[in-house]
Amino acid sequence: MPKLAGKLARIVLPLLALGGLYLLAIHKHAQRADIRNAAVALTPNCNAKLGRYELAPGKQYESPYVLQRTGGSIALRGYSDEDVRAIQRGCNIVDDTQGRLAQDPYLDRWNAKRFIRGSHASCSNCHRGIGDRQDAAGNRPAGSLHLGASWVMGDMYDRFTGLLLPYEFRQFQCYMNASNGYKPNIADDVIRDVTAYTRFLSAAVDMKIGNHYEEQGIDEIAASATLKQGDDYVRGEALYKQKCQHCHGPQAFGQEVDGRLVAPALAGPNAWNLQSRNNFYFVSTILPGFICRNMPPGQENTLANQDCRDIAFYVSNLPRPAGDKQGPLVAVQQQLLMAVMPPLLRLTASTKPPVQPTPPLEHASSKTPGGNGGNGGN
Repeated sequence: MPKLAGKLARIVLPLLALGGLYLLAIHKHAQRADIRNAAVALTPNCNAKLGRYELAPGKQYESPYVLQRTGGSIALRGYSDEDVRAIQRGCNIVDDTQGRLAQDPYLDRWNAKRFIRGSHASCSNCHRGIGDRQDAAGNRPAGSLHLGASWVMGDMYDRFTGLLLPYEFRQFQCYMNASNGYKPNIADDVIRDVTAYTRFLSAAVDMKIGNHYEEQGIDEIAASATLKQGDDYVRGEALYKQKCQHCHGPQAFGQEVDGRLVAPALAGPNAWNLQSRNNFYFVSTILPGFICRNMPPGQENTLANQDCRDIAFYVSNLPRPAGDKQGPLVAVQQQLLMAVMPPLLRLTASTKPPVQPTPPLEHASSKTPGGNGGNGGN
């Protein structure tokens, strides 16, 4: 009898465990269905963005942006209620990846921050204007990492990996490297909703599939776009203190005020890792291009090309997490640097105001775009 009871237990207990997992999976699927069908509470930025594009369910969609820019309207296939909710959730994820503005980040953002290490990384840090940066006249700047322009490229050749990457796979690179995090499942709602929002952006500004637009990627700045004086750490440090420190902090660890992120970290545990294309030592043209075209806020395109390369060179020498290819020894080294350097720098920091850097002898033409960043920025 005891032997029979033991055999039954070995059969029944695994069945009960599998049954419990099955019921849990059904509960989670039902919960996801409820979220997909629930009304979306938009962030203020997304409410303004999607309101300006007049996103609404219907059989046809006509973009007011296209009408304003061209004087003619283009009737496109409309969006269902489900499509609109997916687009709204995708906009929220791009604008507020960490869920700081959400009542329940786990539900309202699909817990997107589970794929991110640190508390500063957000899609909008790089993809400014919620992936659709425009000036006051509605012009889209070149090299502004426009998400719609990235979507219409379709399966895009990635010069760094030598692979043909669909748009969803390019999102993986953002999570793994630019956000120092983890690769989501390709079927995850986070990927699906961001893709839905991106596809809508391409339709709202009338971008055609397969075309290349200047807004796609980063307007990279190579050494050939300067007088080739060499990238200088000392000049970069002086420029950082003058132009960047006020927002990003004295050690580039970013700043938060009352739980609100003022400026993201450029170094330290909340920054991108060594494998990111933002790292000057990995790709020396992307971060300078981003700095020149986007920084400082309100003074974009005022820095010389060499200034941007010097700042990028300095920032990339600051400690940050190791990437997925550096190995455990480098990871330990970087962790030690992130722990030891901040207090040492505070002890040795000078109370004198930063010395104004000597501007490099650079022609006015050196401020022109340094190249086309077809697939940079992750």
